[in-house]
Parts: sequence; C-alpha cells; structure tokens
Amino acid sequence: MKNYTHKVVSFAFPMLLIISCSTHVEDRASMNFEPIIPDEMNLPNSSAPSGGIYNDASGGLFATDRRAAQVGDILTVSLSEDFTASKSQSATSAKSDSFKVDLPNLLDPAGDQALLDSGAETAFSGSGSAAQTNSLRGELSVTVMKVFSNGNMEIMGQKKLHLNNGNEYVRLSGMIRPQDVSANNIVKSSRIANAQIAYLGVGDIADTGQKGWLSRVFSSISPL
Repeated sequence: MKNYTHKVVSFAFPMLLIISCSTHVEDRASMNFEPIIPDEMNLPNSSAPSGGIYNDASGGLFATDRRAAQVGDILTVSLSEDFTASKSQSATSAKSDSFKVDLPNLLDPAGDQALLDSGAETAFSGSGSAAQTNSLRGELSVTVMKVFSNGNMEIMGQKKLHLNNGNEYVRLSGMIRPQDVSANNIVKSSRIANAQIAYLGVGDIADTGQKGWLSRVFSSISPL
C-alpha cells in the first residue's frame, strides 16, 4: 500500500507543478509591462502661488496642450485592428507510359509472334485553401517608457481583466510620433511603429480550447 501511495504522489507532484507553473506564467510576463513611475525627487518643484495670472506650474494661460511628451506620461491607444488573409492553391499532374515488344514464337516459328505489352499511368490532383479574419477594437491606456532625441516615444502598457473563470490580458508596446497624438491625448493603433499587440486569456475557459501537454506529445510523435 505504501508503494502504491508513493507512486501516486510521485506522479501527481509533477502534474501539480506543471499546472501551477502554467497558471503564473502570464503573471510573471505581466511584470515586464509595469509602468515607469517618475522619481518625485527629480520632478520640478512647483512654485508657491504668487497671485498672478501666469504660473509656471500650470503652464501658462494659453498652454493647454496636455498630450504625453515625457517619460511616465500616460496616453490612450485606440485599438482598431482588422486583418483578413486568404490563400488558395491547386495542383494537377498526369503521366502515362506504354510500350510494346514483339517476341519470337519458339514453339511455332511459322505462327504469329508473341506480343508483350506494358503500360503505366499516374495522376495527381490536389487543392488547398485557408482563410483567417481577426478583429480587435477598444481602448488601452499606456505609459511613455522612453523619449528619443527626435521626439519619438516608446510606449508600453497592459490591461488585466479578472473574470470568474480566468484572467484576460491585453498588452501593447511600440513606438509613436508626437504629431500622431491627438489633442485629446489619443493615438490610433495604426500609427504605432513596431507594434506588438497581444490579447490572450489564462484560466479554465482558455485551457478548454487547447490540447493538453500529453496530447501534444503524442500528436508530435504520431506517424499518422
């Protein structure tokens, strides 16, 4: 009985380890998308109110541009991604061969000659097609991670939705130009260079749509 229990525990422990690791993979990956918080000690000190109309801290009477321009600033990305791809292919081939040989009739030299006929014929026909459509719409707030000398900004951000049966992640990173940011501090996803956009889920619902690791192992080694 002890040996049986030991075998069960030895088998169950790696299974639990794999499940726990897969559960926290996305949580560890989300750490790379943590926003940069500027050091308060490096921020310019706001001067005390002097009673005048102009104030350096407020940016002036006519300075109403609140678009992101510095590291740590936040802006909104308007996601509007639609992709449609299709591919089709067909191939047809045919080949036929035949030959005939006259052999002498050794039993009856005066008779008709024996004939040897042979032929081969092959044919192949195949076709394939694939189609895929993807759409992603919504809004995501991101943080300016780096500002380059030409004014371009590297942005990064994520949104984590905790649902009843798992978590949903929306992640985005890329580079934008300051002139592509609207007056409302919004930039379209189509204006992001080197954009990396990911929408994925972790949990019971996401797991049901994927093969288990053991099934993937057997599928990879199966000759069928």
